[in-house]
Amino acid sequence: MAVELAEIFRQCGPAYRQKYADRIPTNHLQAMRAIETCRTAALGGQVFVCPDCQEVQYSYHSCRNRHCPKCQCEKGQAWLEQQQAMLLPVPYFLLTFTLPAGLREVARHHQRIVYDLLFRLSAEATRQLASDPQFVGGQIGLVGVLHTWGRNLSYHPHIHYLVPAGGLAKDGQRWLGTRYEFLVPVKALSKIFRAKMHQALQKVGGDWSIPAEVWQRDWVVHCKPVGCGRQALKYLAPYIFRVAIGNKRILAFENNQVTFLYRASDTGQERRCTLRAEDFIHRFLQHVLPKGFVKVRYFGFFSAGSRKRLERIQHLLGPAKESASPEEQVLETVSRSQPVHRCPVCGHPMQPGSLIPPTPGRGPP
Repeated sequence: MAVELAEIFRQCGPAYRQKYADRIPTNHLQAMRAIETCRTAALGGQVFVCPDCQEVQYSYHSCRNRHCPKCQCEKGQAWLEQQQAMLLPVPYFLLTFTLPAGLREVARHHQRIVYDLLFRLSAEATRQLASDPQFVGGQIGLVGVLHTWGRNLSYHPHIHYLVPAGGLAKDGQRWLGTRYEFLVPVKALSKIFRAKMHQALQKVGGDWSIPAEVWQRDWVVHCKPVGCGRQALKYLAPYIFRVAIGNKRILAFENNQVTFLYRASDTGQERRCTLRAEDFIHRFLQHVLPKGFVKVRYFGFFSAGSRKRLERIQHLLGPAKESASPEEQVLETVSRSQPVHRCPVCGHPMQPGSLIPPTPGRGPP
């Protein structure tokens, strides 16, 4: 029988909440409650009846929490379709900024401040370096998404940016393309980003207790080409709605221990990790974002205030000519359609019946 995150929370969540009652942030409690009740009678739902054999099925509502593996796994395709209006017919790069280990404890305790700085300063450093005529020489655009986890659920904040290979000239009349395999020098970008973060944290003030060697070591910035147009968007789409761990990766939950699968970053080999349920819950919850925090952000000519520049670029480059393959078009049509509930007994389409009200006292958090 498949193991789900919700079941782990339902069985071990009460003890976890009791043990750490005075230390659990409200957003962690809300995420736990939402995942526990997702697609259960607690949230209410819809009755479906087969008109042929009178079989009755119950379909319960989703919690829609952005950290729930059941609710987020199907949204990537919808996001992909929404981005078509911003698509450019040029190569793209995937640019990744990783927060160094010496800053992660500070980030863990000051998430909103550090995550905002990570977004703003990494985009600012990239735009600054790209404006140099040696590289792009114009204004670039970036679409970024924040992740906070490593493959084994460790705390590992980093941002993935999708960046078109080129920029708009200062006169607004020319598109300045770059070589397919090169955007900007990542070592120089790393140093600029590090310096900006150092200066920003000094301005914010406070007792950060950051080791001095953090500002002397190289920071990890990685850049690689990921194709053109639609192909590049498809590369980023899974990153947008990915959660720290999906139910498919959870292999077992027994004797108060959770075993899950992950892929080692150094070898690419699949490995198993077994943790006490309490430690597993703790690892998951450290990736719950602050309430209202925007994890997908747009910079440069992709930002909301620069859409006229984006329209100018699209005019200069012409429309993106890539279209979905026949197979992708079928998938998109299905994703936009209302799901058809078929009878598990006779296979005929079922008809919606009465609504199921939420269980009193157990509504969405």
